[in-house]
Amino acid sequence: MTLGTLYGIGIGPGDPDLITVKGARLLGRCRHLFVPKARQAADSVALGIVRKHLSPDTVIHAVLFPMVTDPTELESRWRESARQVAAVLEQGEDACFVTLGDAFLYSTYIYLVRTLRQVLPGAVVVTVPGITAFSAVAAATEFPVGEGKMPVTIVPTADDLSAVDRALAGPGTVILMKIGKRLDAVLDLLERHEALDAGVFVAHAGMADEVVSTDLRALRGRGEGFGYLSTILVSPQRGGVS
Repeated sequence: MTLGTLYGIGIGPGDPDLITVKGARLLGRCRHLFVPKARQAADSVALGIVRKHLSPDTVIHAVLFPMVTDPTELESRWRESARQVAAVLEQGEDACFVTLGDAFLYSTYIYLVRTLRQVLPGAVVVTVPGITAFSAVAAATEFPVGEGKMPVTIVPTADDLSAVDRALAGPGTVILMKIGKRLDAVLDLLERHEALDAGVFVAHAGMADEVVSTDLRALRGRGEGFGYLSTILVSPQRGGVS
């Protein structure tokens, strides 16, 4: 039996034109496209980004990756999604799976590939890297992520902000991802570290509703409106963004 190939494509932060040439070419030729959704009734953000690159006869498969923490439910969802992908590959057909940003940076694709290796051990997987959200934020705000030997720390925010606190106490640039409703708590922490004047904020980078701010103080009380796709770059040692 000849298996098809799964192409995992990082589609960047939100601008369809920031998808790599290789990614766009694969999207145009793949008959089967798997897109992640957080809820059954929700639209797929990723699908909206890649739609202009698809062939008219592309078959779209939605796979559910709910934002829950229960490990049993998550494992069940990953296995079900992997089975759906395996069913296409076993027919000898290629498939693409799209994910925001880069495919191996805090992505659902990581869990899909890991589970697919269990469900279909002989699966052929090719991964196409994508532009990260923080790279788009840096470009939009002229914020140098790394200079010289300065370290860079990436932290996904969580309800427990202890990891963020530790990162801000260290040297170099700190990249805070997936902020959403925790924005006010993050701003409080930045204020305690005297870093409010050393950061930039972008929500929905590259999308129609993009928000760019170099005044972090003006963001208080707006966390719910920005949602999950928001990023802060901060470098306390710089003493402000030039």
